[in-house]
Amino acid sequence: MGFGLQPLFLNGKRHLLSIRKIVVIGPESTGKSTLCEQLARHYESSWCPEYAREFLLSNGTSYEYDDLLTIARGQLALEDEYFDKLETNSLPLLESGGHLPLFIDTDMYVAKVWSEFVFGKCHRYILDEIVRRKYDLYLLCNIDLPWVKDELREYPDLETRKKLYRIYKDIMVNQPVPWVDIRGDADQRFATAVTAVDKLIREGQVL
Repeated sequence: MGFGLQPLFLNGKRHLLSIRKIVVIGPESTGKSTLCEQLARHYESSWCPEYAREFLLSNGTSYEYDDLLTIARGQLALEDEYFDKLETNSLPLLESGGHLPLFIDTDMYVAKVWSEFVFGKCHRYILDEIVRRKYDLYLLCNIDLPWVKDELREYPDLETRKKLYRIYKDIMVNQPVPWVDIRGDADQRFATAVTAVDKLIREGQVL
């Protein structure tokens, strides 16, 4: 489940449904969820929300190391659920050979950064899923937006935000999937993301 190119059968014929999995990542309060929602609306597609928010709002804002494993498993289950729904609802698109993006708010890189930043270690499950999971594009949200207070957010100071952004950028530079830095005001961020997604859908690549 959830691996981008899936063979399906329609009217007795084999089709290859291309769902492009696009992950929006970055430090807290950088507009990730907002961007996911905007992009999903623009492309008339779907976006997978961040499971951690639901978990912490339901179980309290204090968390332990093992809670991050629970959150990671929940995030991936949610991702697979949204992928399967999009796949099921996209059968008519197969007839025209179209591609459809699924936007994902955070992935296992986020779980890894969160775990290592807070606890100095990371569960093997998270590391294994980073290797196993395949995505088509990363949109890295920059910290050039004002930090907005939220009951779940932990790092309002600029130096910590800069440090976290550098960690994410270093991950992006050293992994194989195309990625784009998303910066500027809301309109600029959206426009940059749309340009990258359009290119991915049209040509199968960004760079």
